[in-house]
Amino acid sequence: MLPLKRALSSPIGRKFVMSISGIALVLFVIVHLLGNLTLYIPDGGESFNRYAAGFEALGPMLYVMELGLLAVILLHAFWGISTWLRNRRARPERYAKSIATKGGGSNLNIASRNMAITGSFLFFFLIIHVWHFRVRKETVGEKTTVNGQEATDLYALVVGSFENPAWVFFYTLSMVVLAFHLRHGFWSALQSLGAMKPRWSKQIYAFGLIFAILLALGFLGMPIYLFLAAA
Repeated sequence: MLPLKRALSSPIGRKFVMSISGIALVLFVIVHLLGNLTLYIPDGGESFNRYAAGFEALGPMLYVMELGLLAVILLHAFWGISTWLRNRRARPERYAKSIATKGGGSNLNIASRNMAITGSFLFFFLIIHVWHFRVRKETVGEKTTVNGQEATDLYALVVGSFENPAWVFFYTLSMVVLAFHLRHGFWSALQSLGAMKPRWSKQIYAFGLIFAILLALGFLGMPIYLFLAAA
């Protein structure tokens, strides 16, 4: 146990944990987006409620999955903040210089410099998001019928929420922050895992930027679409 703890506490170990947990969260975000795309289907929310009811049908397994996801989020957040604090206590000028010179090119920019800030903001957003669409649906959610069974009308809760311009703005801002976080995080994870050759660095970084933008647009388009549709 002790050697494993030492390995995970080492710089390489921290990067490994951050990379694996980050990739797991990106995969979750992609799956989450694919499900939320059903909001665009003009069927009065039937497809989206069917998608949501599918998770409710998992019963206790849903809570196990949610606890597993929470563990990954907390692990990623803890290691991210602790790594940022270690780097702050270290020699910041030398650290910045090493980033700029290692591998021949520099990926030091506004996204890489503010990973701790964007990550903290996303953690705050996640708390609000879970409370708003996971906890509130159990208390104020209306009921509907899905496949002959009573289920929560999550579509009505989502539409009602995005009728509020303040919530639309907050959600949209959060997705812009997500794009900034993913822009550097995608490249950094692959680099830390040794999953790319040095000569591919610029191409992977460019792909990460495009990927981050597309993912953010997929999410932030939904509140804007629902807000305009209700106007």
